[in-house]
Amino acid sequence: KSVISFLKNKIIKKSSKNLYTEPITKSSISKKPNNTIQKEDITIEKHENQQDPNTETINNEKLIVKIAEEENTLTQNKTQTTTIEQDTKPYIFPKLSLLKNYEKNTISIDNKELETNKQLIEDTLKDFKIDVTIKRATVGPTITLYEIIPDEGVRIAKIKNLENDIALRIKAVGVRIIAPLPGKGTVGIEVPNQKPTIVAMKNVIESEKFQNANLELPIAIGKTISNETFVMDLTKMPHLLIAGATGQGKSVGLNAILCSILYKKHPNEVKFILVDPKKVELTLYNRIEKHFLAKLPNNIDPIITDTRNVITTLKSLCTEMDNRYNLLKKAEVRNIQEYNLKYKQQKISKEEGHHFLPYLVLVIDEFADLIMTAGKEIEIPIARLAQLARAIGIHLIIATQRPTTNIITGTIKANFPTRIAFRVIQGIDSKTILDTVGANQLIGRGDMLISTGSNLLRIQCAFIDTPEVEALTNFIKLQTYESQPFELPFDDNDKNIDNANLNTNNTERDPLFKEAALLIVINQQGSTSMIQRKLKLGYNRAGRIVDQLEDAGILGPLEGSKGRKVLIQTEEELNQLI
Repeated sequence: KSVISFLKNKIIKKSSKNLYTEPITKSSISKKPNNTIQKEDITIEKHENQQDPNTETINNEKLIVKIAEEENTLTQNKTQTTTIEQDTKPYIFPKLSLLKNYEKNTISIDNKELETNKQLIEDTLKDFKIDVTIKRATVGPTITLYEIIPDEGVRIAKIKNLENDIALRIKAVGVRIIAPLPGKGTVGIEVPNQKPTIVAMKNVIESEKFQNANLELPIAIGKTISNETFVMDLTKMPHLLIAGATGQGKSVGLNAILCSILYKKHPNEVKFILVDPKKVELTLYNRIEKHFLAKLPNNIDPIITDTRNVITTLKSLCTEMDNRYNLLKKAEVRNIQEYNLKYKQQKISKEEGHHFLPYLVLVIDEFADLIMTAGKEIEIPIARLAQLARAIGIHLIIATQRPTTNIITGTIKANFPTRIAFRVIQGIDSKTILDTVGANQLIGRGDMLISTGSNLLRIQCAFIDTPEVEALTNFIKLQTYESQPFELPFDDNDKNIDNANLNTNNTERDPLFKEAALLIVINQQGSTSMIQRKLKLGYNRAGRIVDQLEDAGILGPLEGSKGRKVLIQTEEELNQLI
């Protein structure tokens, strides 16, 4: 009997080792082949009452879901004080009621979607022989972040390369893998929600984080994955580069930046210089000309749309920059904050030529169009401002589709450490903007990555519609507060330079210029080879004469194989022109 019982026990132990590789628990017994949700499978916890991740018991079947809670809001704008003496008629800050409330602005959680995605991620990784434990799912406005812990000996790069395979199984656009998550011992997989939530501008502006922000130029651009308002200080950036494909939210992002500053700052504290080559995006800000815009004295339209006006405005800004540096040198301070504080404390006076310096924010929409039309004339002042202007309160916000080296040079790009990338088509475009891939996996409609130099954050941009901008600018326009547009210093050197160029063009003309012009008008045919043959010249000299004839308006531009048109018909016209 004892021998039989001994053999029986041995057989049971051996079979149990082969059959069960993990301890039998309630959750493992209730496992079902389909993706039905058990109450034991998902544990929901609030974002604020979150435990320390190191102390949590990790179970292969449990998924801790973190619901992003709504932030504390302030229904009334905080009373704001300015660093300058107030005029007789006080300025009333815009009200929150001007912005629109959207019906679908609360994050809804779908347990079935969460459990399905969890199972699909696990199955996909198992197919490639990668065992992982999915630890937590953080549900945001537009995406859900699944945190996974790979088993020991699994290379992180192996998981990173499976983005497209996971996207295929989940049937989602824009799955992004962060390996590893900064500050956590996990790998993050971002999956778009089937029912995204609209991030309204009103929710962002009324959040306690923005209202209590003690920053010089606060910008609330949207919400993070944990539904927290993302607030930055433009003075710390110090310049901002925005890029992304057409229709992905660049112009809405610009409106969100401008409106967040309008809600927090007094007209005497900040002025905008708006450049809009498209002529339609920033038109609504014409109404706040007297309160918040800066322009040249001779410009009729406060928003600059013409390329020639852009060049003169940028040169004028460089002059303003030099003037401000002279004032700082005279006051023996290092930056605009110290200067304005000294002026407020009356340590420097108006009699000495000092005055309060407002911040100047240059906003350029579609920068690539300006470079194509003006080129070097735009690049040089922009490069000067990007290098030097931050200490004296001039900040640049530039939007373009793809900041290639021919559009934004290395000198300019080096001075834009803060960059925002909306969705792009290819990974190479993302590398051009952010110096890393990731922007090609975004889902569009305001989904963006922001690089602050050290880290990369995914944010859902706040949505502000045209009627909301219209209501806000109308409110400011109807203010009885007495203010005038900030006038930039007029650069008199432009006319002198143009006149000098005309004179030098006349004096530097080739000695055979008149003879070549007469020859072309008589023959009514203009080409470099004809001038070479008739005047017995070399190719280079004949080419220079043709360029001079084009500048003088005698020859038309080159039209491929057709040749140039002769614009002057008779000798009399030619004599009058010369």
